Amino acid sequence: MNTEAFMVSTALVALAEMGDKTQLLSFILAARLRRPVPILFGIIVATLANHALAGGVGYVLAGWIPRHAMLWIAGVAFIGFGIWVLRPDSLEDGPQLHRAGAFITTVIAFFLAEMADKTQFATVALAARFHSLWDVVLGTTLGMLLANAPAVWVGEKLAARVPMHAVRIIAAVLFLAMGAVTLLGPLQELI
Repeated sequence: MNTEAFMVSTALVALAEMGDKTQLLSFILAARLRRPVPILFGIIVATLANHALAGGVGYVLAGWIPRHAMLWIAGVAFIGFGIWVLRPDSLEDGPQLHRAGAFITTVIAFFLAEMADKTQFATVALAARFHSLWDVVLGTTLGMLLANAPAVWVGEKLAARVPMHAVRIIAAVLFLAMGAVTLLGPLQELI
């Protein structure tokens, strides 16, 4: 196991998800469906599927693109995520509730909400950076759960007490630091 890939992936996604649209989606699903266990299992399944797809792309790209170039791409991407995470997300419309129940509704809503989301792109970059698919996927999934499980269990009461602006700044700093660390290798080769 690549512990660094797992821990970095967990921390970055847990912080990046604070105030993200999927956390808002967790609040909405919990309020509407009032079924926390199926909602949490739905989050796990959707995140594993989405992040395995994203991580697979990053892992394959890391095999195709020379390591030096991949580090430049990943480093710049992490800096972009650091800037992106400062912008709060919102949900335009609530999730469509399916007759299949809380689990299926959550799987579909979460999978779609994660498409082209910053954490999906971050998963691509992390898998490419560490070239460690399953450690990154498991880490990003745990990070997603760390951010969203409290939202499912506690709901709106928690959101009012968490200083979202401070959390976004911390997440931005971590992404920027990850970008800088990733770029150090290629930059040292230039010097």
